[in-house]
Amino acid sequence: MVRRSRHSDYNEDLNIWPAFTDLMSNAFMILLLLLLLASTKYTISQITNPGTPPILLIKDENSRFDPGSAVIPPTMLDYIRNKLVPDIENTTKTYNINTVEIIGHTDEQPIGIINSNLDNNLEVAASQKGSVSTLKPGSNADLGLMRSLAVVKELIKIQQQNKMPGIRFRAYSAAQLILPSGEFAPVPQPKRHSEPNRRRIEIRFTRLGEVREVK
Repeated sequence: MVRRSRHSDYNEDLNIWPAFTDLMSNAFMILLLLLLLASTKYTISQITNPGTPPILLIKDENSRFDPGSAVIPPTMLDYIRNKLVPDIENTTKTYNINTVEIIGHTDEQPIGIINSNLDNNLEVAASQKGSVSTLKPGSNADLGLMRSLAVVKELIKIQQQNKMPGIRFRAYSAAQLILPSGEFAPVPQPKRHSEPNRRRIEIRFTRLGEVREVK
């Protein structure tokens, strides 16, 4: 049997270090690769999520509803079809949106003494065969909802012509509560005034996620 010298054993011990340095070098390269992938993913995320989507407006002073009415005037219909719909399509694609909220705003003038029929007829009016014109508002909250619903129904009609695919629409009312600045309206003077700049339809873009209860 041939004995290995101590000198030979010492050399073999020294040969461990090149393997160790190779291992560390490979680990470092893997770490750099992971950092590069994470950076690329973050950059792509920035591109596909460019920020906060805009709020689009239909100003009543430009296309005015008749007082107390939710019937869309011809000028507004033309605006919705030729201007608003292309903007909605572009915005929903750019910001990866699946839901568009239509919010009706009014001024502080009261509707008057009218018995509302929304509690009984709202669902029928919102259906495909129903009409918003059958509704009678008893408050500005009713009127704001009726006007937003009228716009939603028009958008759904246009959607059936292969426009705005996959988008869901929601109708809401803010009544006279929110100013164009986004602030809550102040307590009015004893006499409430007509303010055309407060009468508007807002189009807001969102993406609905999973519903969960906060516990």
